[in-house]
Amino acid sequence: MMPGLMDIKCCDKCWNSSSKVCPESVECIKEGPLCHEDKDCGNARLSRVNEFLREDVAAPVIFVGTGTCGIGAGAGKTVQAVKAWIAEKKINASVVEVGCVGACFLEPLMDVQLPGRPRLSFSEVTEKNAAEILDSVMAGTVPAGNLIGQYDSPSGKLQPWPGVAPISSHPFFAKQTRWVLRNCGLIDPTSLDEYLAHGGYRAYTKVLRSMTPAEVCDQMEKSGLRGRGGGGFPTGRKWKVALNSPSEQKYMICNADEGDPGAFMDRAVIEGDPHRVIEGIAIAAYAIGASQAYFYIRAEYPLAIQRLRTAIAQARERGLLGRNIFDSGADLDIKIKMGAGAFVCGEETALMNSIEGRRGMPRPRPPYPAVSGLFGKPSAINNVETLANVPDIIWNGADWFSSIGTEGSKGTKVFALSGKVSHTGLVEVAMGTSLQDIIMEIGGGVPDGKAFKAVQIGGPSGGCIPSQHLDLEIDYESLKKFGAMMGSGGLVVMDEANCMVDVARFFMDFIQRESCGKCIPCREGTRRMLEILDAITTGRRDEKGHQSLERFKGVINLEQLGTVIKKTSLCGLGQTAPNPVLSTLRWFRDEYEAHVYERKCPAKQCKSLLAFSIDHEKCVGCGLCTKACPSDAILGAKKSPHHIVPERCIGCGSCMEACPIGAVSAE
Repeated sequence: MMPGLMDIKCCDKCWNSSSKVCPESVECIKEGPLCHEDKDCGNARLSRVNEFLREDVAAPVIFVGTGTCGIGAGAGKTVQAVKAWIAEKKINASVVEVGCVGACFLEPLMDVQLPGRPRLSFSEVTEKNAAEILDSVMAGTVPAGNLIGQYDSPSGKLQPWPGVAPISSHPFFAKQTRWVLRNCGLIDPTSLDEYLAHGGYRAYTKVLRSMTPAEVCDQMEKSGLRGRGGGGFPTGRKWKVALNSPSEQKYMICNADEGDPGAFMDRAVIEGDPHRVIEGIAIAAYAIGASQAYFYIRAEYPLAIQRLRTAIAQARERGLLGRNIFDSGADLDIKIKMGAGAFVCGEETALMNSIEGRRGMPRPRPPYPAVSGLFGKPSAINNVETLANVPDIIWNGADWFSSIGTEGSKGTKVFALSGKVSHTGLVEVAMGTSLQDIIMEIGGGVPDGKAFKAVQIGGPSGGCIPSQHLDLEIDYESLKKFGAMMGSGGLVVMDEANCMVDVARFFMDFIQRESCGKCIPCREGTRRMLEILDAITTGRRDEKGHQSLERFKGVINLEQLGTVIKKTSLCGLGQTAPNPVLSTLRWFRDEYEAHVYERKCPAKQCKSLLAFSIDHEKCVGCGLCTKACPSDAILGAKKSPHHIVPERCIGCGSCMEACPIGAVSAE
């Protein structure tokens, strides 16, 4: 086995510290030690640490964000352009591909660091402007057009760029508390050495050297860490149940399925800092006495899977995984199980069925997984963000973690901010931060001068929070009072143009299609709720027979039906399935009433309820609307005002989209 953390007594500091971990970091997990048993050992180590901390680089380093969001924005071409520029200029510079720093709205992102200077960050760097930006920086000039800011120098030894604001002052980052996302977008996710230089695996070695499994569980419980996957169950309590369940074989599982529409937190953390999650699952496995761990991740995340495989192989090669790790008596192997994308497999018992090679369907509980889980053995399941918090809690202590947050919700929470908001991306804030700060300050508010209407939080199983409660401070309890839930952390912002009935119908359609069908309340109840919502958003021209009467009858029972589904469904997904409908009914009842009684959609999104007309004073008779209409409902001579025949109109809206002068309107 290659030298590991416990193999080399490199200096007195390593062995006199209470944690038994070298305070200078990079604890010799290398092929050949980083330090030597002589008086210069500390200096040798510090030199190696600084190399991977990139505190003062010897030659220019160019960082490009190549997470999935960056690649989608064209970062792959940016990398090619940067490499071509280096070859053309014959400069001794290196290119490092990093994960997503969270500012998806600024992609593609490129950072440049010169010797003696802190790192500069630039936005929207494409193959067309990359060379121009690099030419300016190499000449000592900072181009302002694409500049985001400069990073701080931890040691204070680097000379700041004059007149360049710190990146921490940017509105997107200023109010964030970045614990889980600390390394994302900054370090090379494929380099174990770089993770070590930033304090990686020191918490794991502390656990192996000086803590019992029960002490680790106590630390987690004291910290107040709750599951970040949606349920919010206390992590330490879950681990204790698994620890105290006797068995020769136990399993630790990381749930990285992330099936909520609009959620991409887990994917980004794995792509940007995979060793952090591996360290978290390794500590968790030790805490419950598990020798086998699984990452359950959807196959739609190829980059995350690739980087996870690389990180696991590196950890195994350096002795961080395997048998009798660092002579501690602890064994651990990690496997990756790819899911097929079923939403229901985000539920922990359905997930275990999938790992076992069976159809992903929930199991009745009790027994709970901590008692009888994967393959009938005690198992603990946590999501990516939960496990990513574990190393810092172990290293810094439970009191450090619980120093921020609310009484019942400690630490930070990562949110995926998307929808009708200016600054989309990953946001990490302290528990108790208001929606106002997240959406209006960090997110930059609603674009195009439109008014904020609501935010959907918690994915399909969550609920909508209206504008009058934008000052709501986010934690597990407060969201439940408003008919929502934390979920995995998706935040979808909606403006005045969104129809809340249509939003509820969208999520109910998703839930109904993704229902595993095992229990009747979820299978049939969500189908009936979707049918009612379809009827509400359907105009008179599409109704036949007694459908109008059935429509009114369904509306009367909609709220009661949702309550029954919540109380009688088998699993958590079914029990929360009616939330989008119940929360929109609670806060936007007037929109439901307009759809039901007036047959109108106030937001003008339900096309079946719209009546289209052409303004004769504006119409120039270009004929584009006639060509676009699929039902031949538009009549009129060339260069003369046109007219829509209501009986023929199917309400598709093609005429409005085709009209170049806005002569077509809908009411």
